[in-house]
Amino acid sequence: MTDAPHVPVLIAEVVAALAPAPGETMVDATFGAGGYTRALLATGARVVALDRDPDAIAGGQALAAAEDRLTLIAADFSAMAAVVGEGVDGVTMDIGVSSMQLDQAERGFSFQSDGPLDMRMSREGMSAADFVNDADEGVIADVLYRYGDEPKSRRIARAIVAARPLTRTGALAHVVRRALGHKPHDKKDPATRTFQAIRIHVNRELDELADGLAAAERVLKPGGRLAVVTFHSLEDRMVKRFLRDRSGSAPAMSRHMPQVSAGPAPTFENVGRGVRAGDEEVARNPRARSATLRTARRTAAPAWANDIGHEEVMA
Repeated sequence: MTDAPHVPVLIAEVVAALAPAPGETMVDATFGAGGYTRALLATGARVVALDRDPDAIAGGQALAAAEDRLTLIAADFSAMAAVVGEGVDGVTMDIGVSSMQLDQAERGFSFQSDGPLDMRMSREGMSAADFVNDADEGVIADVLYRYGDEPKSRRIARAIVAARPLTRTGALAHVVRRALGHKPHDKKDPATRTFQAIRIHVNRELDELADGLAAAERVLKPGGRLAVVTFHSLEDRMVKRFLRDRSGSAPAMSRHMPQVSAGPAPTFENVGRGVRAGDEEVARNPRARSATLRTARRTAAPAWANDIGHEEVMA
């Protein structure tokens, strides 16, 4: 796995949580460069791997051709239930942008190298350029505040609108830096929050995560294991809330509130605490610094019918 351009984080912990046995079926819902898939195949398990990025699917063809226990599918992980079906033994999800995508200037995810303002994981639909050039100023400000936790979102939105049209990552980063009075010695580039927020919005990442968690609930068999790796607080909060609710661990209602009937039976148990990468892994792979792994085991209860959107999960 050392030749993979994207180094999977917490891989030992993910494999331990999934505990794959020879012949079991595992779903790698975010194939990427195939790091988790290779590790799961090494245990003797069968793997169904999904990715919405056509570059990832193309890059995995050689592995799929060489390994008959691997099925590689071009699909969003929100489509997991439709393309995989029920009765799988484990699901892993590595949420967010990959280092492969960040490192390719032509994909437009990063301001480290100038490239087209794209950011589309699937290479389809609305691009980042479409958004910043067509959206109302108020919408842009709301996106920056909500998905980037940007306290000066309105100032940046005004600057973006005044500078339109914007077609390059370097130009957008320059607009943000100028709006915020960036100094070269600042530790964190002020464009970071803006790029994160626009990427999340363009790719509907939090909606995808909410739908993907619900899909994992449907495809896992009783006793099936779930392992989700997130990279920022919005994602981790969603996963934590989902597992809290689905395991029946939500805080009890106040005794002063009216009694309500019991909800659906818990669909997950053995919910683990968040696991972070150790110092040794962070030294080898700085991307691991912000990663959090959350795990759980599927019960025999039916999947909940009332799938919830990311607005509720984030509450």
